[in-house]
Amino acid sequence: QVQLVESGGGLVQPGGSLRLSCVASGFTFSRYVMSWYRQAPGKERELVAVITTYGRSTNFLESVKGRFTISRDNAKNTVYLQMNSLKPEDTAIYSCNGKNVYENIDFWGQGTQVSVSS
Repeated sequence: QVQLVESGGGLVQPGGSLRLSCVASGFTFSRYVMSWYRQAPGKERELVAVITTYGRSTNFLESVKGRFTISRDNAKNTVYLQMNSLKPEDTAIYSCNGKNVYENIDFWGQGTQVSVSS
């Protein structure tokens, strides 16, 4: 059974930090490019960060560059998103995605809520 389970969301004040985790099972994790997406109410889902299969390359949404870091631990089948200097506009449901680019297959988690407010 394929599963992606996110955790680590919550309510933080502006300027605070949060670390999201996504634990994968049911597929060969190291063969999948992993990403974090987010969707705020009334807005389109947007790609936040991407990490290649062995973590050699990462890319970020321009608005989070310098504040967010994506990493992965293939031995633990886990991808992380470290979020620092959080802003109210970062408030959204954050979802984990795994994509096999060669077979056009991808999987999604249920998402975790991140709220940034004073």
